[in-house]
Amino acid sequence: MSDCPNENPASLPSVSVIIPARNAEAMISSTLDSVMAQDYAGAMEVIVADGSDSPATAEVVGQQYPTVQIVPNPERTTPNGLNAALKEASGQIAVRCDTHTELPPDYVRRGVETLARTGAAVVGGRQRPVGDTLFERAVGLAISTPLGAGDARYRLGGPEGPVDNFYLGVYRRDALEAAGGFDPALTRGQDAELNWRLRRRGEVVWFDPALTVFYRPRGDLRALARQYFDYGRWKPVILKRNLTELRVRHLAAPSIALGLAGSVLLAVAGVPSMAVAFPLFYAVALIFGALVVGICRWDTAAILLPMVSATMHLCYGVGFFFPAQPDPAFTRPQRPT
Repeated sequence: MSDCPNENPASLPSVSVIIPARNAEAMISSTLDSVMAQDYAGAMEVIVADGSDSPATAEVVGQQYPTVQIVPNPERTTPNGLNAALKEASGQIAVRCDTHTELPPDYVRRGVETLARTGAAVVGGRQRPVGDTLFERAVGLAISTPLGAGDARYRLGGPEGPVDNFYLGVYRRDALEAAGGFDPALTRGQDAELNWRLRRRGEVVWFDPALTVFYRPRGDLRALARQYFDYGRWKPVILKRNLTELRVRHLAAPSIALGLAGSVLLAVAGVPSMAVAFPLFYAVALIFGALVVGICRWDTAAILLPMVSATMHLCYGVGFFFPAQPDPAFTRPQRPT
């Protein structure tokens, strides 16, 4: 970790970078390399909460990064890992990081500066997808354009200011703990739910578009489908707690799934002329959207965009109608009054 010459380290808050990991031996090195290269001048520690099925991830971390602390995550879920790492952390600021991400060198410094400047409880920024394969690039195109991201500011960009949610986050430790930490009952969406609790407490959740995280998308269709099916299953669980968090983008994929299901029923009922209308419209929209994105981004990966986008839409949409059942063994944090 390099020093920033223009800052007095003693005057800066201490930082804990917390990273939940599971079976991440193939990718955690690039993540930790980016964390260790931060230009933050203050004290900084790194804690990995390992919930892997084998010792491979812990072995990579232990051999290559001896200063990184490893804590067990026997529940093997993201919120439990984050809470386990937070429990061992000593920093005044908690920086969430994931094993599918890499941080630019100024990420921690800028996050801490933005917290101080805005008085927010948490600040976050843009998720910028990067991929090596044609498929990873296609997923990156989908999640960084309205075709797959809707109006999410953390994926499309936008002005700095208060928001509902973003990717990852740089938290004031006191605000994070006062809100109850990450909800261990939520396998997915725990960041959005935590940000809701923070806002309920009167705290500010702040978006800084210059705070960028490089994200590696899923590398094959099966992994992508599983990811978005899980997203869909957990979204109604979170919305059930607070319907005021419902946004139009949350209903887009379920509406597409319903439309296609209705088309199947129309075909079975013997009205094929009506049955083909919505699927045809949807297919044309996907192809046209992919063409526009391909031209604007000048990326041949757009050829896979209709398939990738349809997978994301339909898996999320179907999952939405089969809500997850939170594990009753995990208690929810106390809600703000």
